[in-house]
Amino acid sequence: MLKLIQAPNLFLAILWADTLTADGIDASVQRQYLGGAAGELPPDQCLPEVWIQHANQEPRARDLLHHLQHLPQHKWFCRCGELVEGGFEQCWSCGALMSGQA
Repeated sequence: MLKLIQAPNLFLAILWADTLTADGIDASVQRQYLGGAAGELPPDQCLPEVWIQHANQEPRARDLLHHLQHLPQHKWFCRCGELVEGGFEQCWSCGALMSGQA
């Protein structure tokens, strides 16, 4: 087994491992239950990790993780004039939904 990455939280670790698995890479989450030990152990030792079973899949796994971590974010101008950034499809200022102009 090979440690691929340490995740900042359990949600991302599971998302990344599931995405790798769906792409045919045998991945698992380790240290998912150590969050409760933070304080007794150093915090960086309690973060979840994504591991892969086969080292020969590492290049493909790292490439897929890179794409997951660098998804393009869209920007759009709402009809009220507000710039909305990120994955939001509703204006934070007026509540209007994004039209097809993204």
